[in-house]
Amino acid sequence: GNNQASEIAKRDEENPVFSLQRDVNRIFDDFWKRFDQPFGAFGRWDANGPPTDIAETESALEVSVELPGIDQKDVDVSLMDSALTIKGEKKSEQEESKKGYHLSERSYGSFYRSFPLPSGVDTDKANAQFKNGVLTVTVPKTKEALSRVRKIEVKAT
Repeated sequence: GNNQASEIAKRDEENPVFSLQRDVNRIFDDFWKRFDQPFGAFGRWDANGPPTDIAETESALEVSVELPGIDQKDVDVSLMDSALTIKGEKKSEQEESKKGYHLSERSYGSFYRSFPLPSGVDTDKANAQFKNGVLTVTVPKTKEALSRVRKIEVKAT
């Protein structure tokens, strides 16, 4: 029964192949966890950082960032040293005066995200659009990168 299962588990732990497999799994787990903080060490942001999608189309790399409540003029997008940096600030104030009391609600916050760009993108032709609280930065692929793409037919066997 149960004793046999724990004997097998103990033997597995002592087995160098099992130990190596466990180490490899841990390395991969760490690797993918770093991707969750967009692009590991490259993507630096606070826990309240805006949700971000990064997609690669046939012709471009697209980065979409949800920025609800942030004004277009308070968003800064820059490209430097093959990294895309998006900074922004949320400023919102509401004041209400009623008989006997005064209420002031302010919410300020800033964010900073930086993403490494792969080689083969044309940063000179990048553009950014802000629509319905979503910032989309499109960085087209270079002609060289596009010419390297080759479709491979998938055949049924």
